[in-house]
Amino acid sequence: MRVLKVLAAVLFVGVIVVAGAAYFMSEPRPEGQDAPEADEFAHKMERAVNKEAWDRTGAVRWSFFEEHHYVWDRKRDLVEVRWGDTRVLLRTGDKTGRVWGKDGEVTGDDAESALQTAYRFWVNDSFWLNPVVKVFDPGVKREIVTEEDGEKGLLVTYTSGGVTPGDAYLWYVDQNGLPVRWRMWVSIIPVGGVSMTWTSWTELSTGALISTEHEGCRKMITFITNAEGTEDLEGLGVSPELFDPLFQG
Repeated sequence: MRVLKVLAAVLFVGVIVVAGAAYFMSEPRPEGQDAPEADEFAHKMERAVNKEAWDRTGAVRWSFFEEHHYVWDRKRDLVEVRWGDTRVLLRTGDKTGRVWGKDGEVTGDDAESALQTAYRFWVNDSFWLNPVVKVFDPGVKREIVTEEDGEKGLLVTYTSGGVTPGDAYLWYVDQNGLPVRWRMWVSIIPVGGVSMTWTSWTELSTGALISTEHEGCRKMITFITNAEGTEDLEGLGVSPELFDPLFQG
């Protein structure tokens, strides 16, 4: 019993230390201005990553941290998500689908849990794949922030949708509008204002640009690997029949 009390005390102190560090390291989210300039800034970012080409990209394959693997049929809002021994075919619109494990198809509560997990993975990982093209999504607030040195950034706040509404990102771009870094105020990170670069821009075969590596806390991390984007599934060498089980009884 005494050992448990000691462990509980150590855990409590650890939580306090982490919370204290987060408090002192955090930067408050800046106040932005809701002005036409914000939309102009956002459109410049879209042009820099070739959003028109992204809109023509009907199929995407990529891996996230080499752990979550995707084939995304953007035309039909369908995605295959694989991790570990789990394979999910998911309708992204209503979060329904089918699930398979190492022993065959999974049903019932286990399937529902896997579908919810796959949806959370897909929302997060597809956001990191190309967040710039989401700055005009419904429920997104865009504001201009002017720093003390005169540099301007675009504060993008997701007031609804996704799985973490309220998250905000402050984008900084180069002279052409291509993002170079952002600062984040997100629920999953206790420290506000964490900065991360946007580098290693890769052009998909459709012409759309995505960033695959990000540096944060002086460490370069590869987020996106094996990325391919084409007009349709056949361009990826994938048969549309991949998703046929979703339309079978």
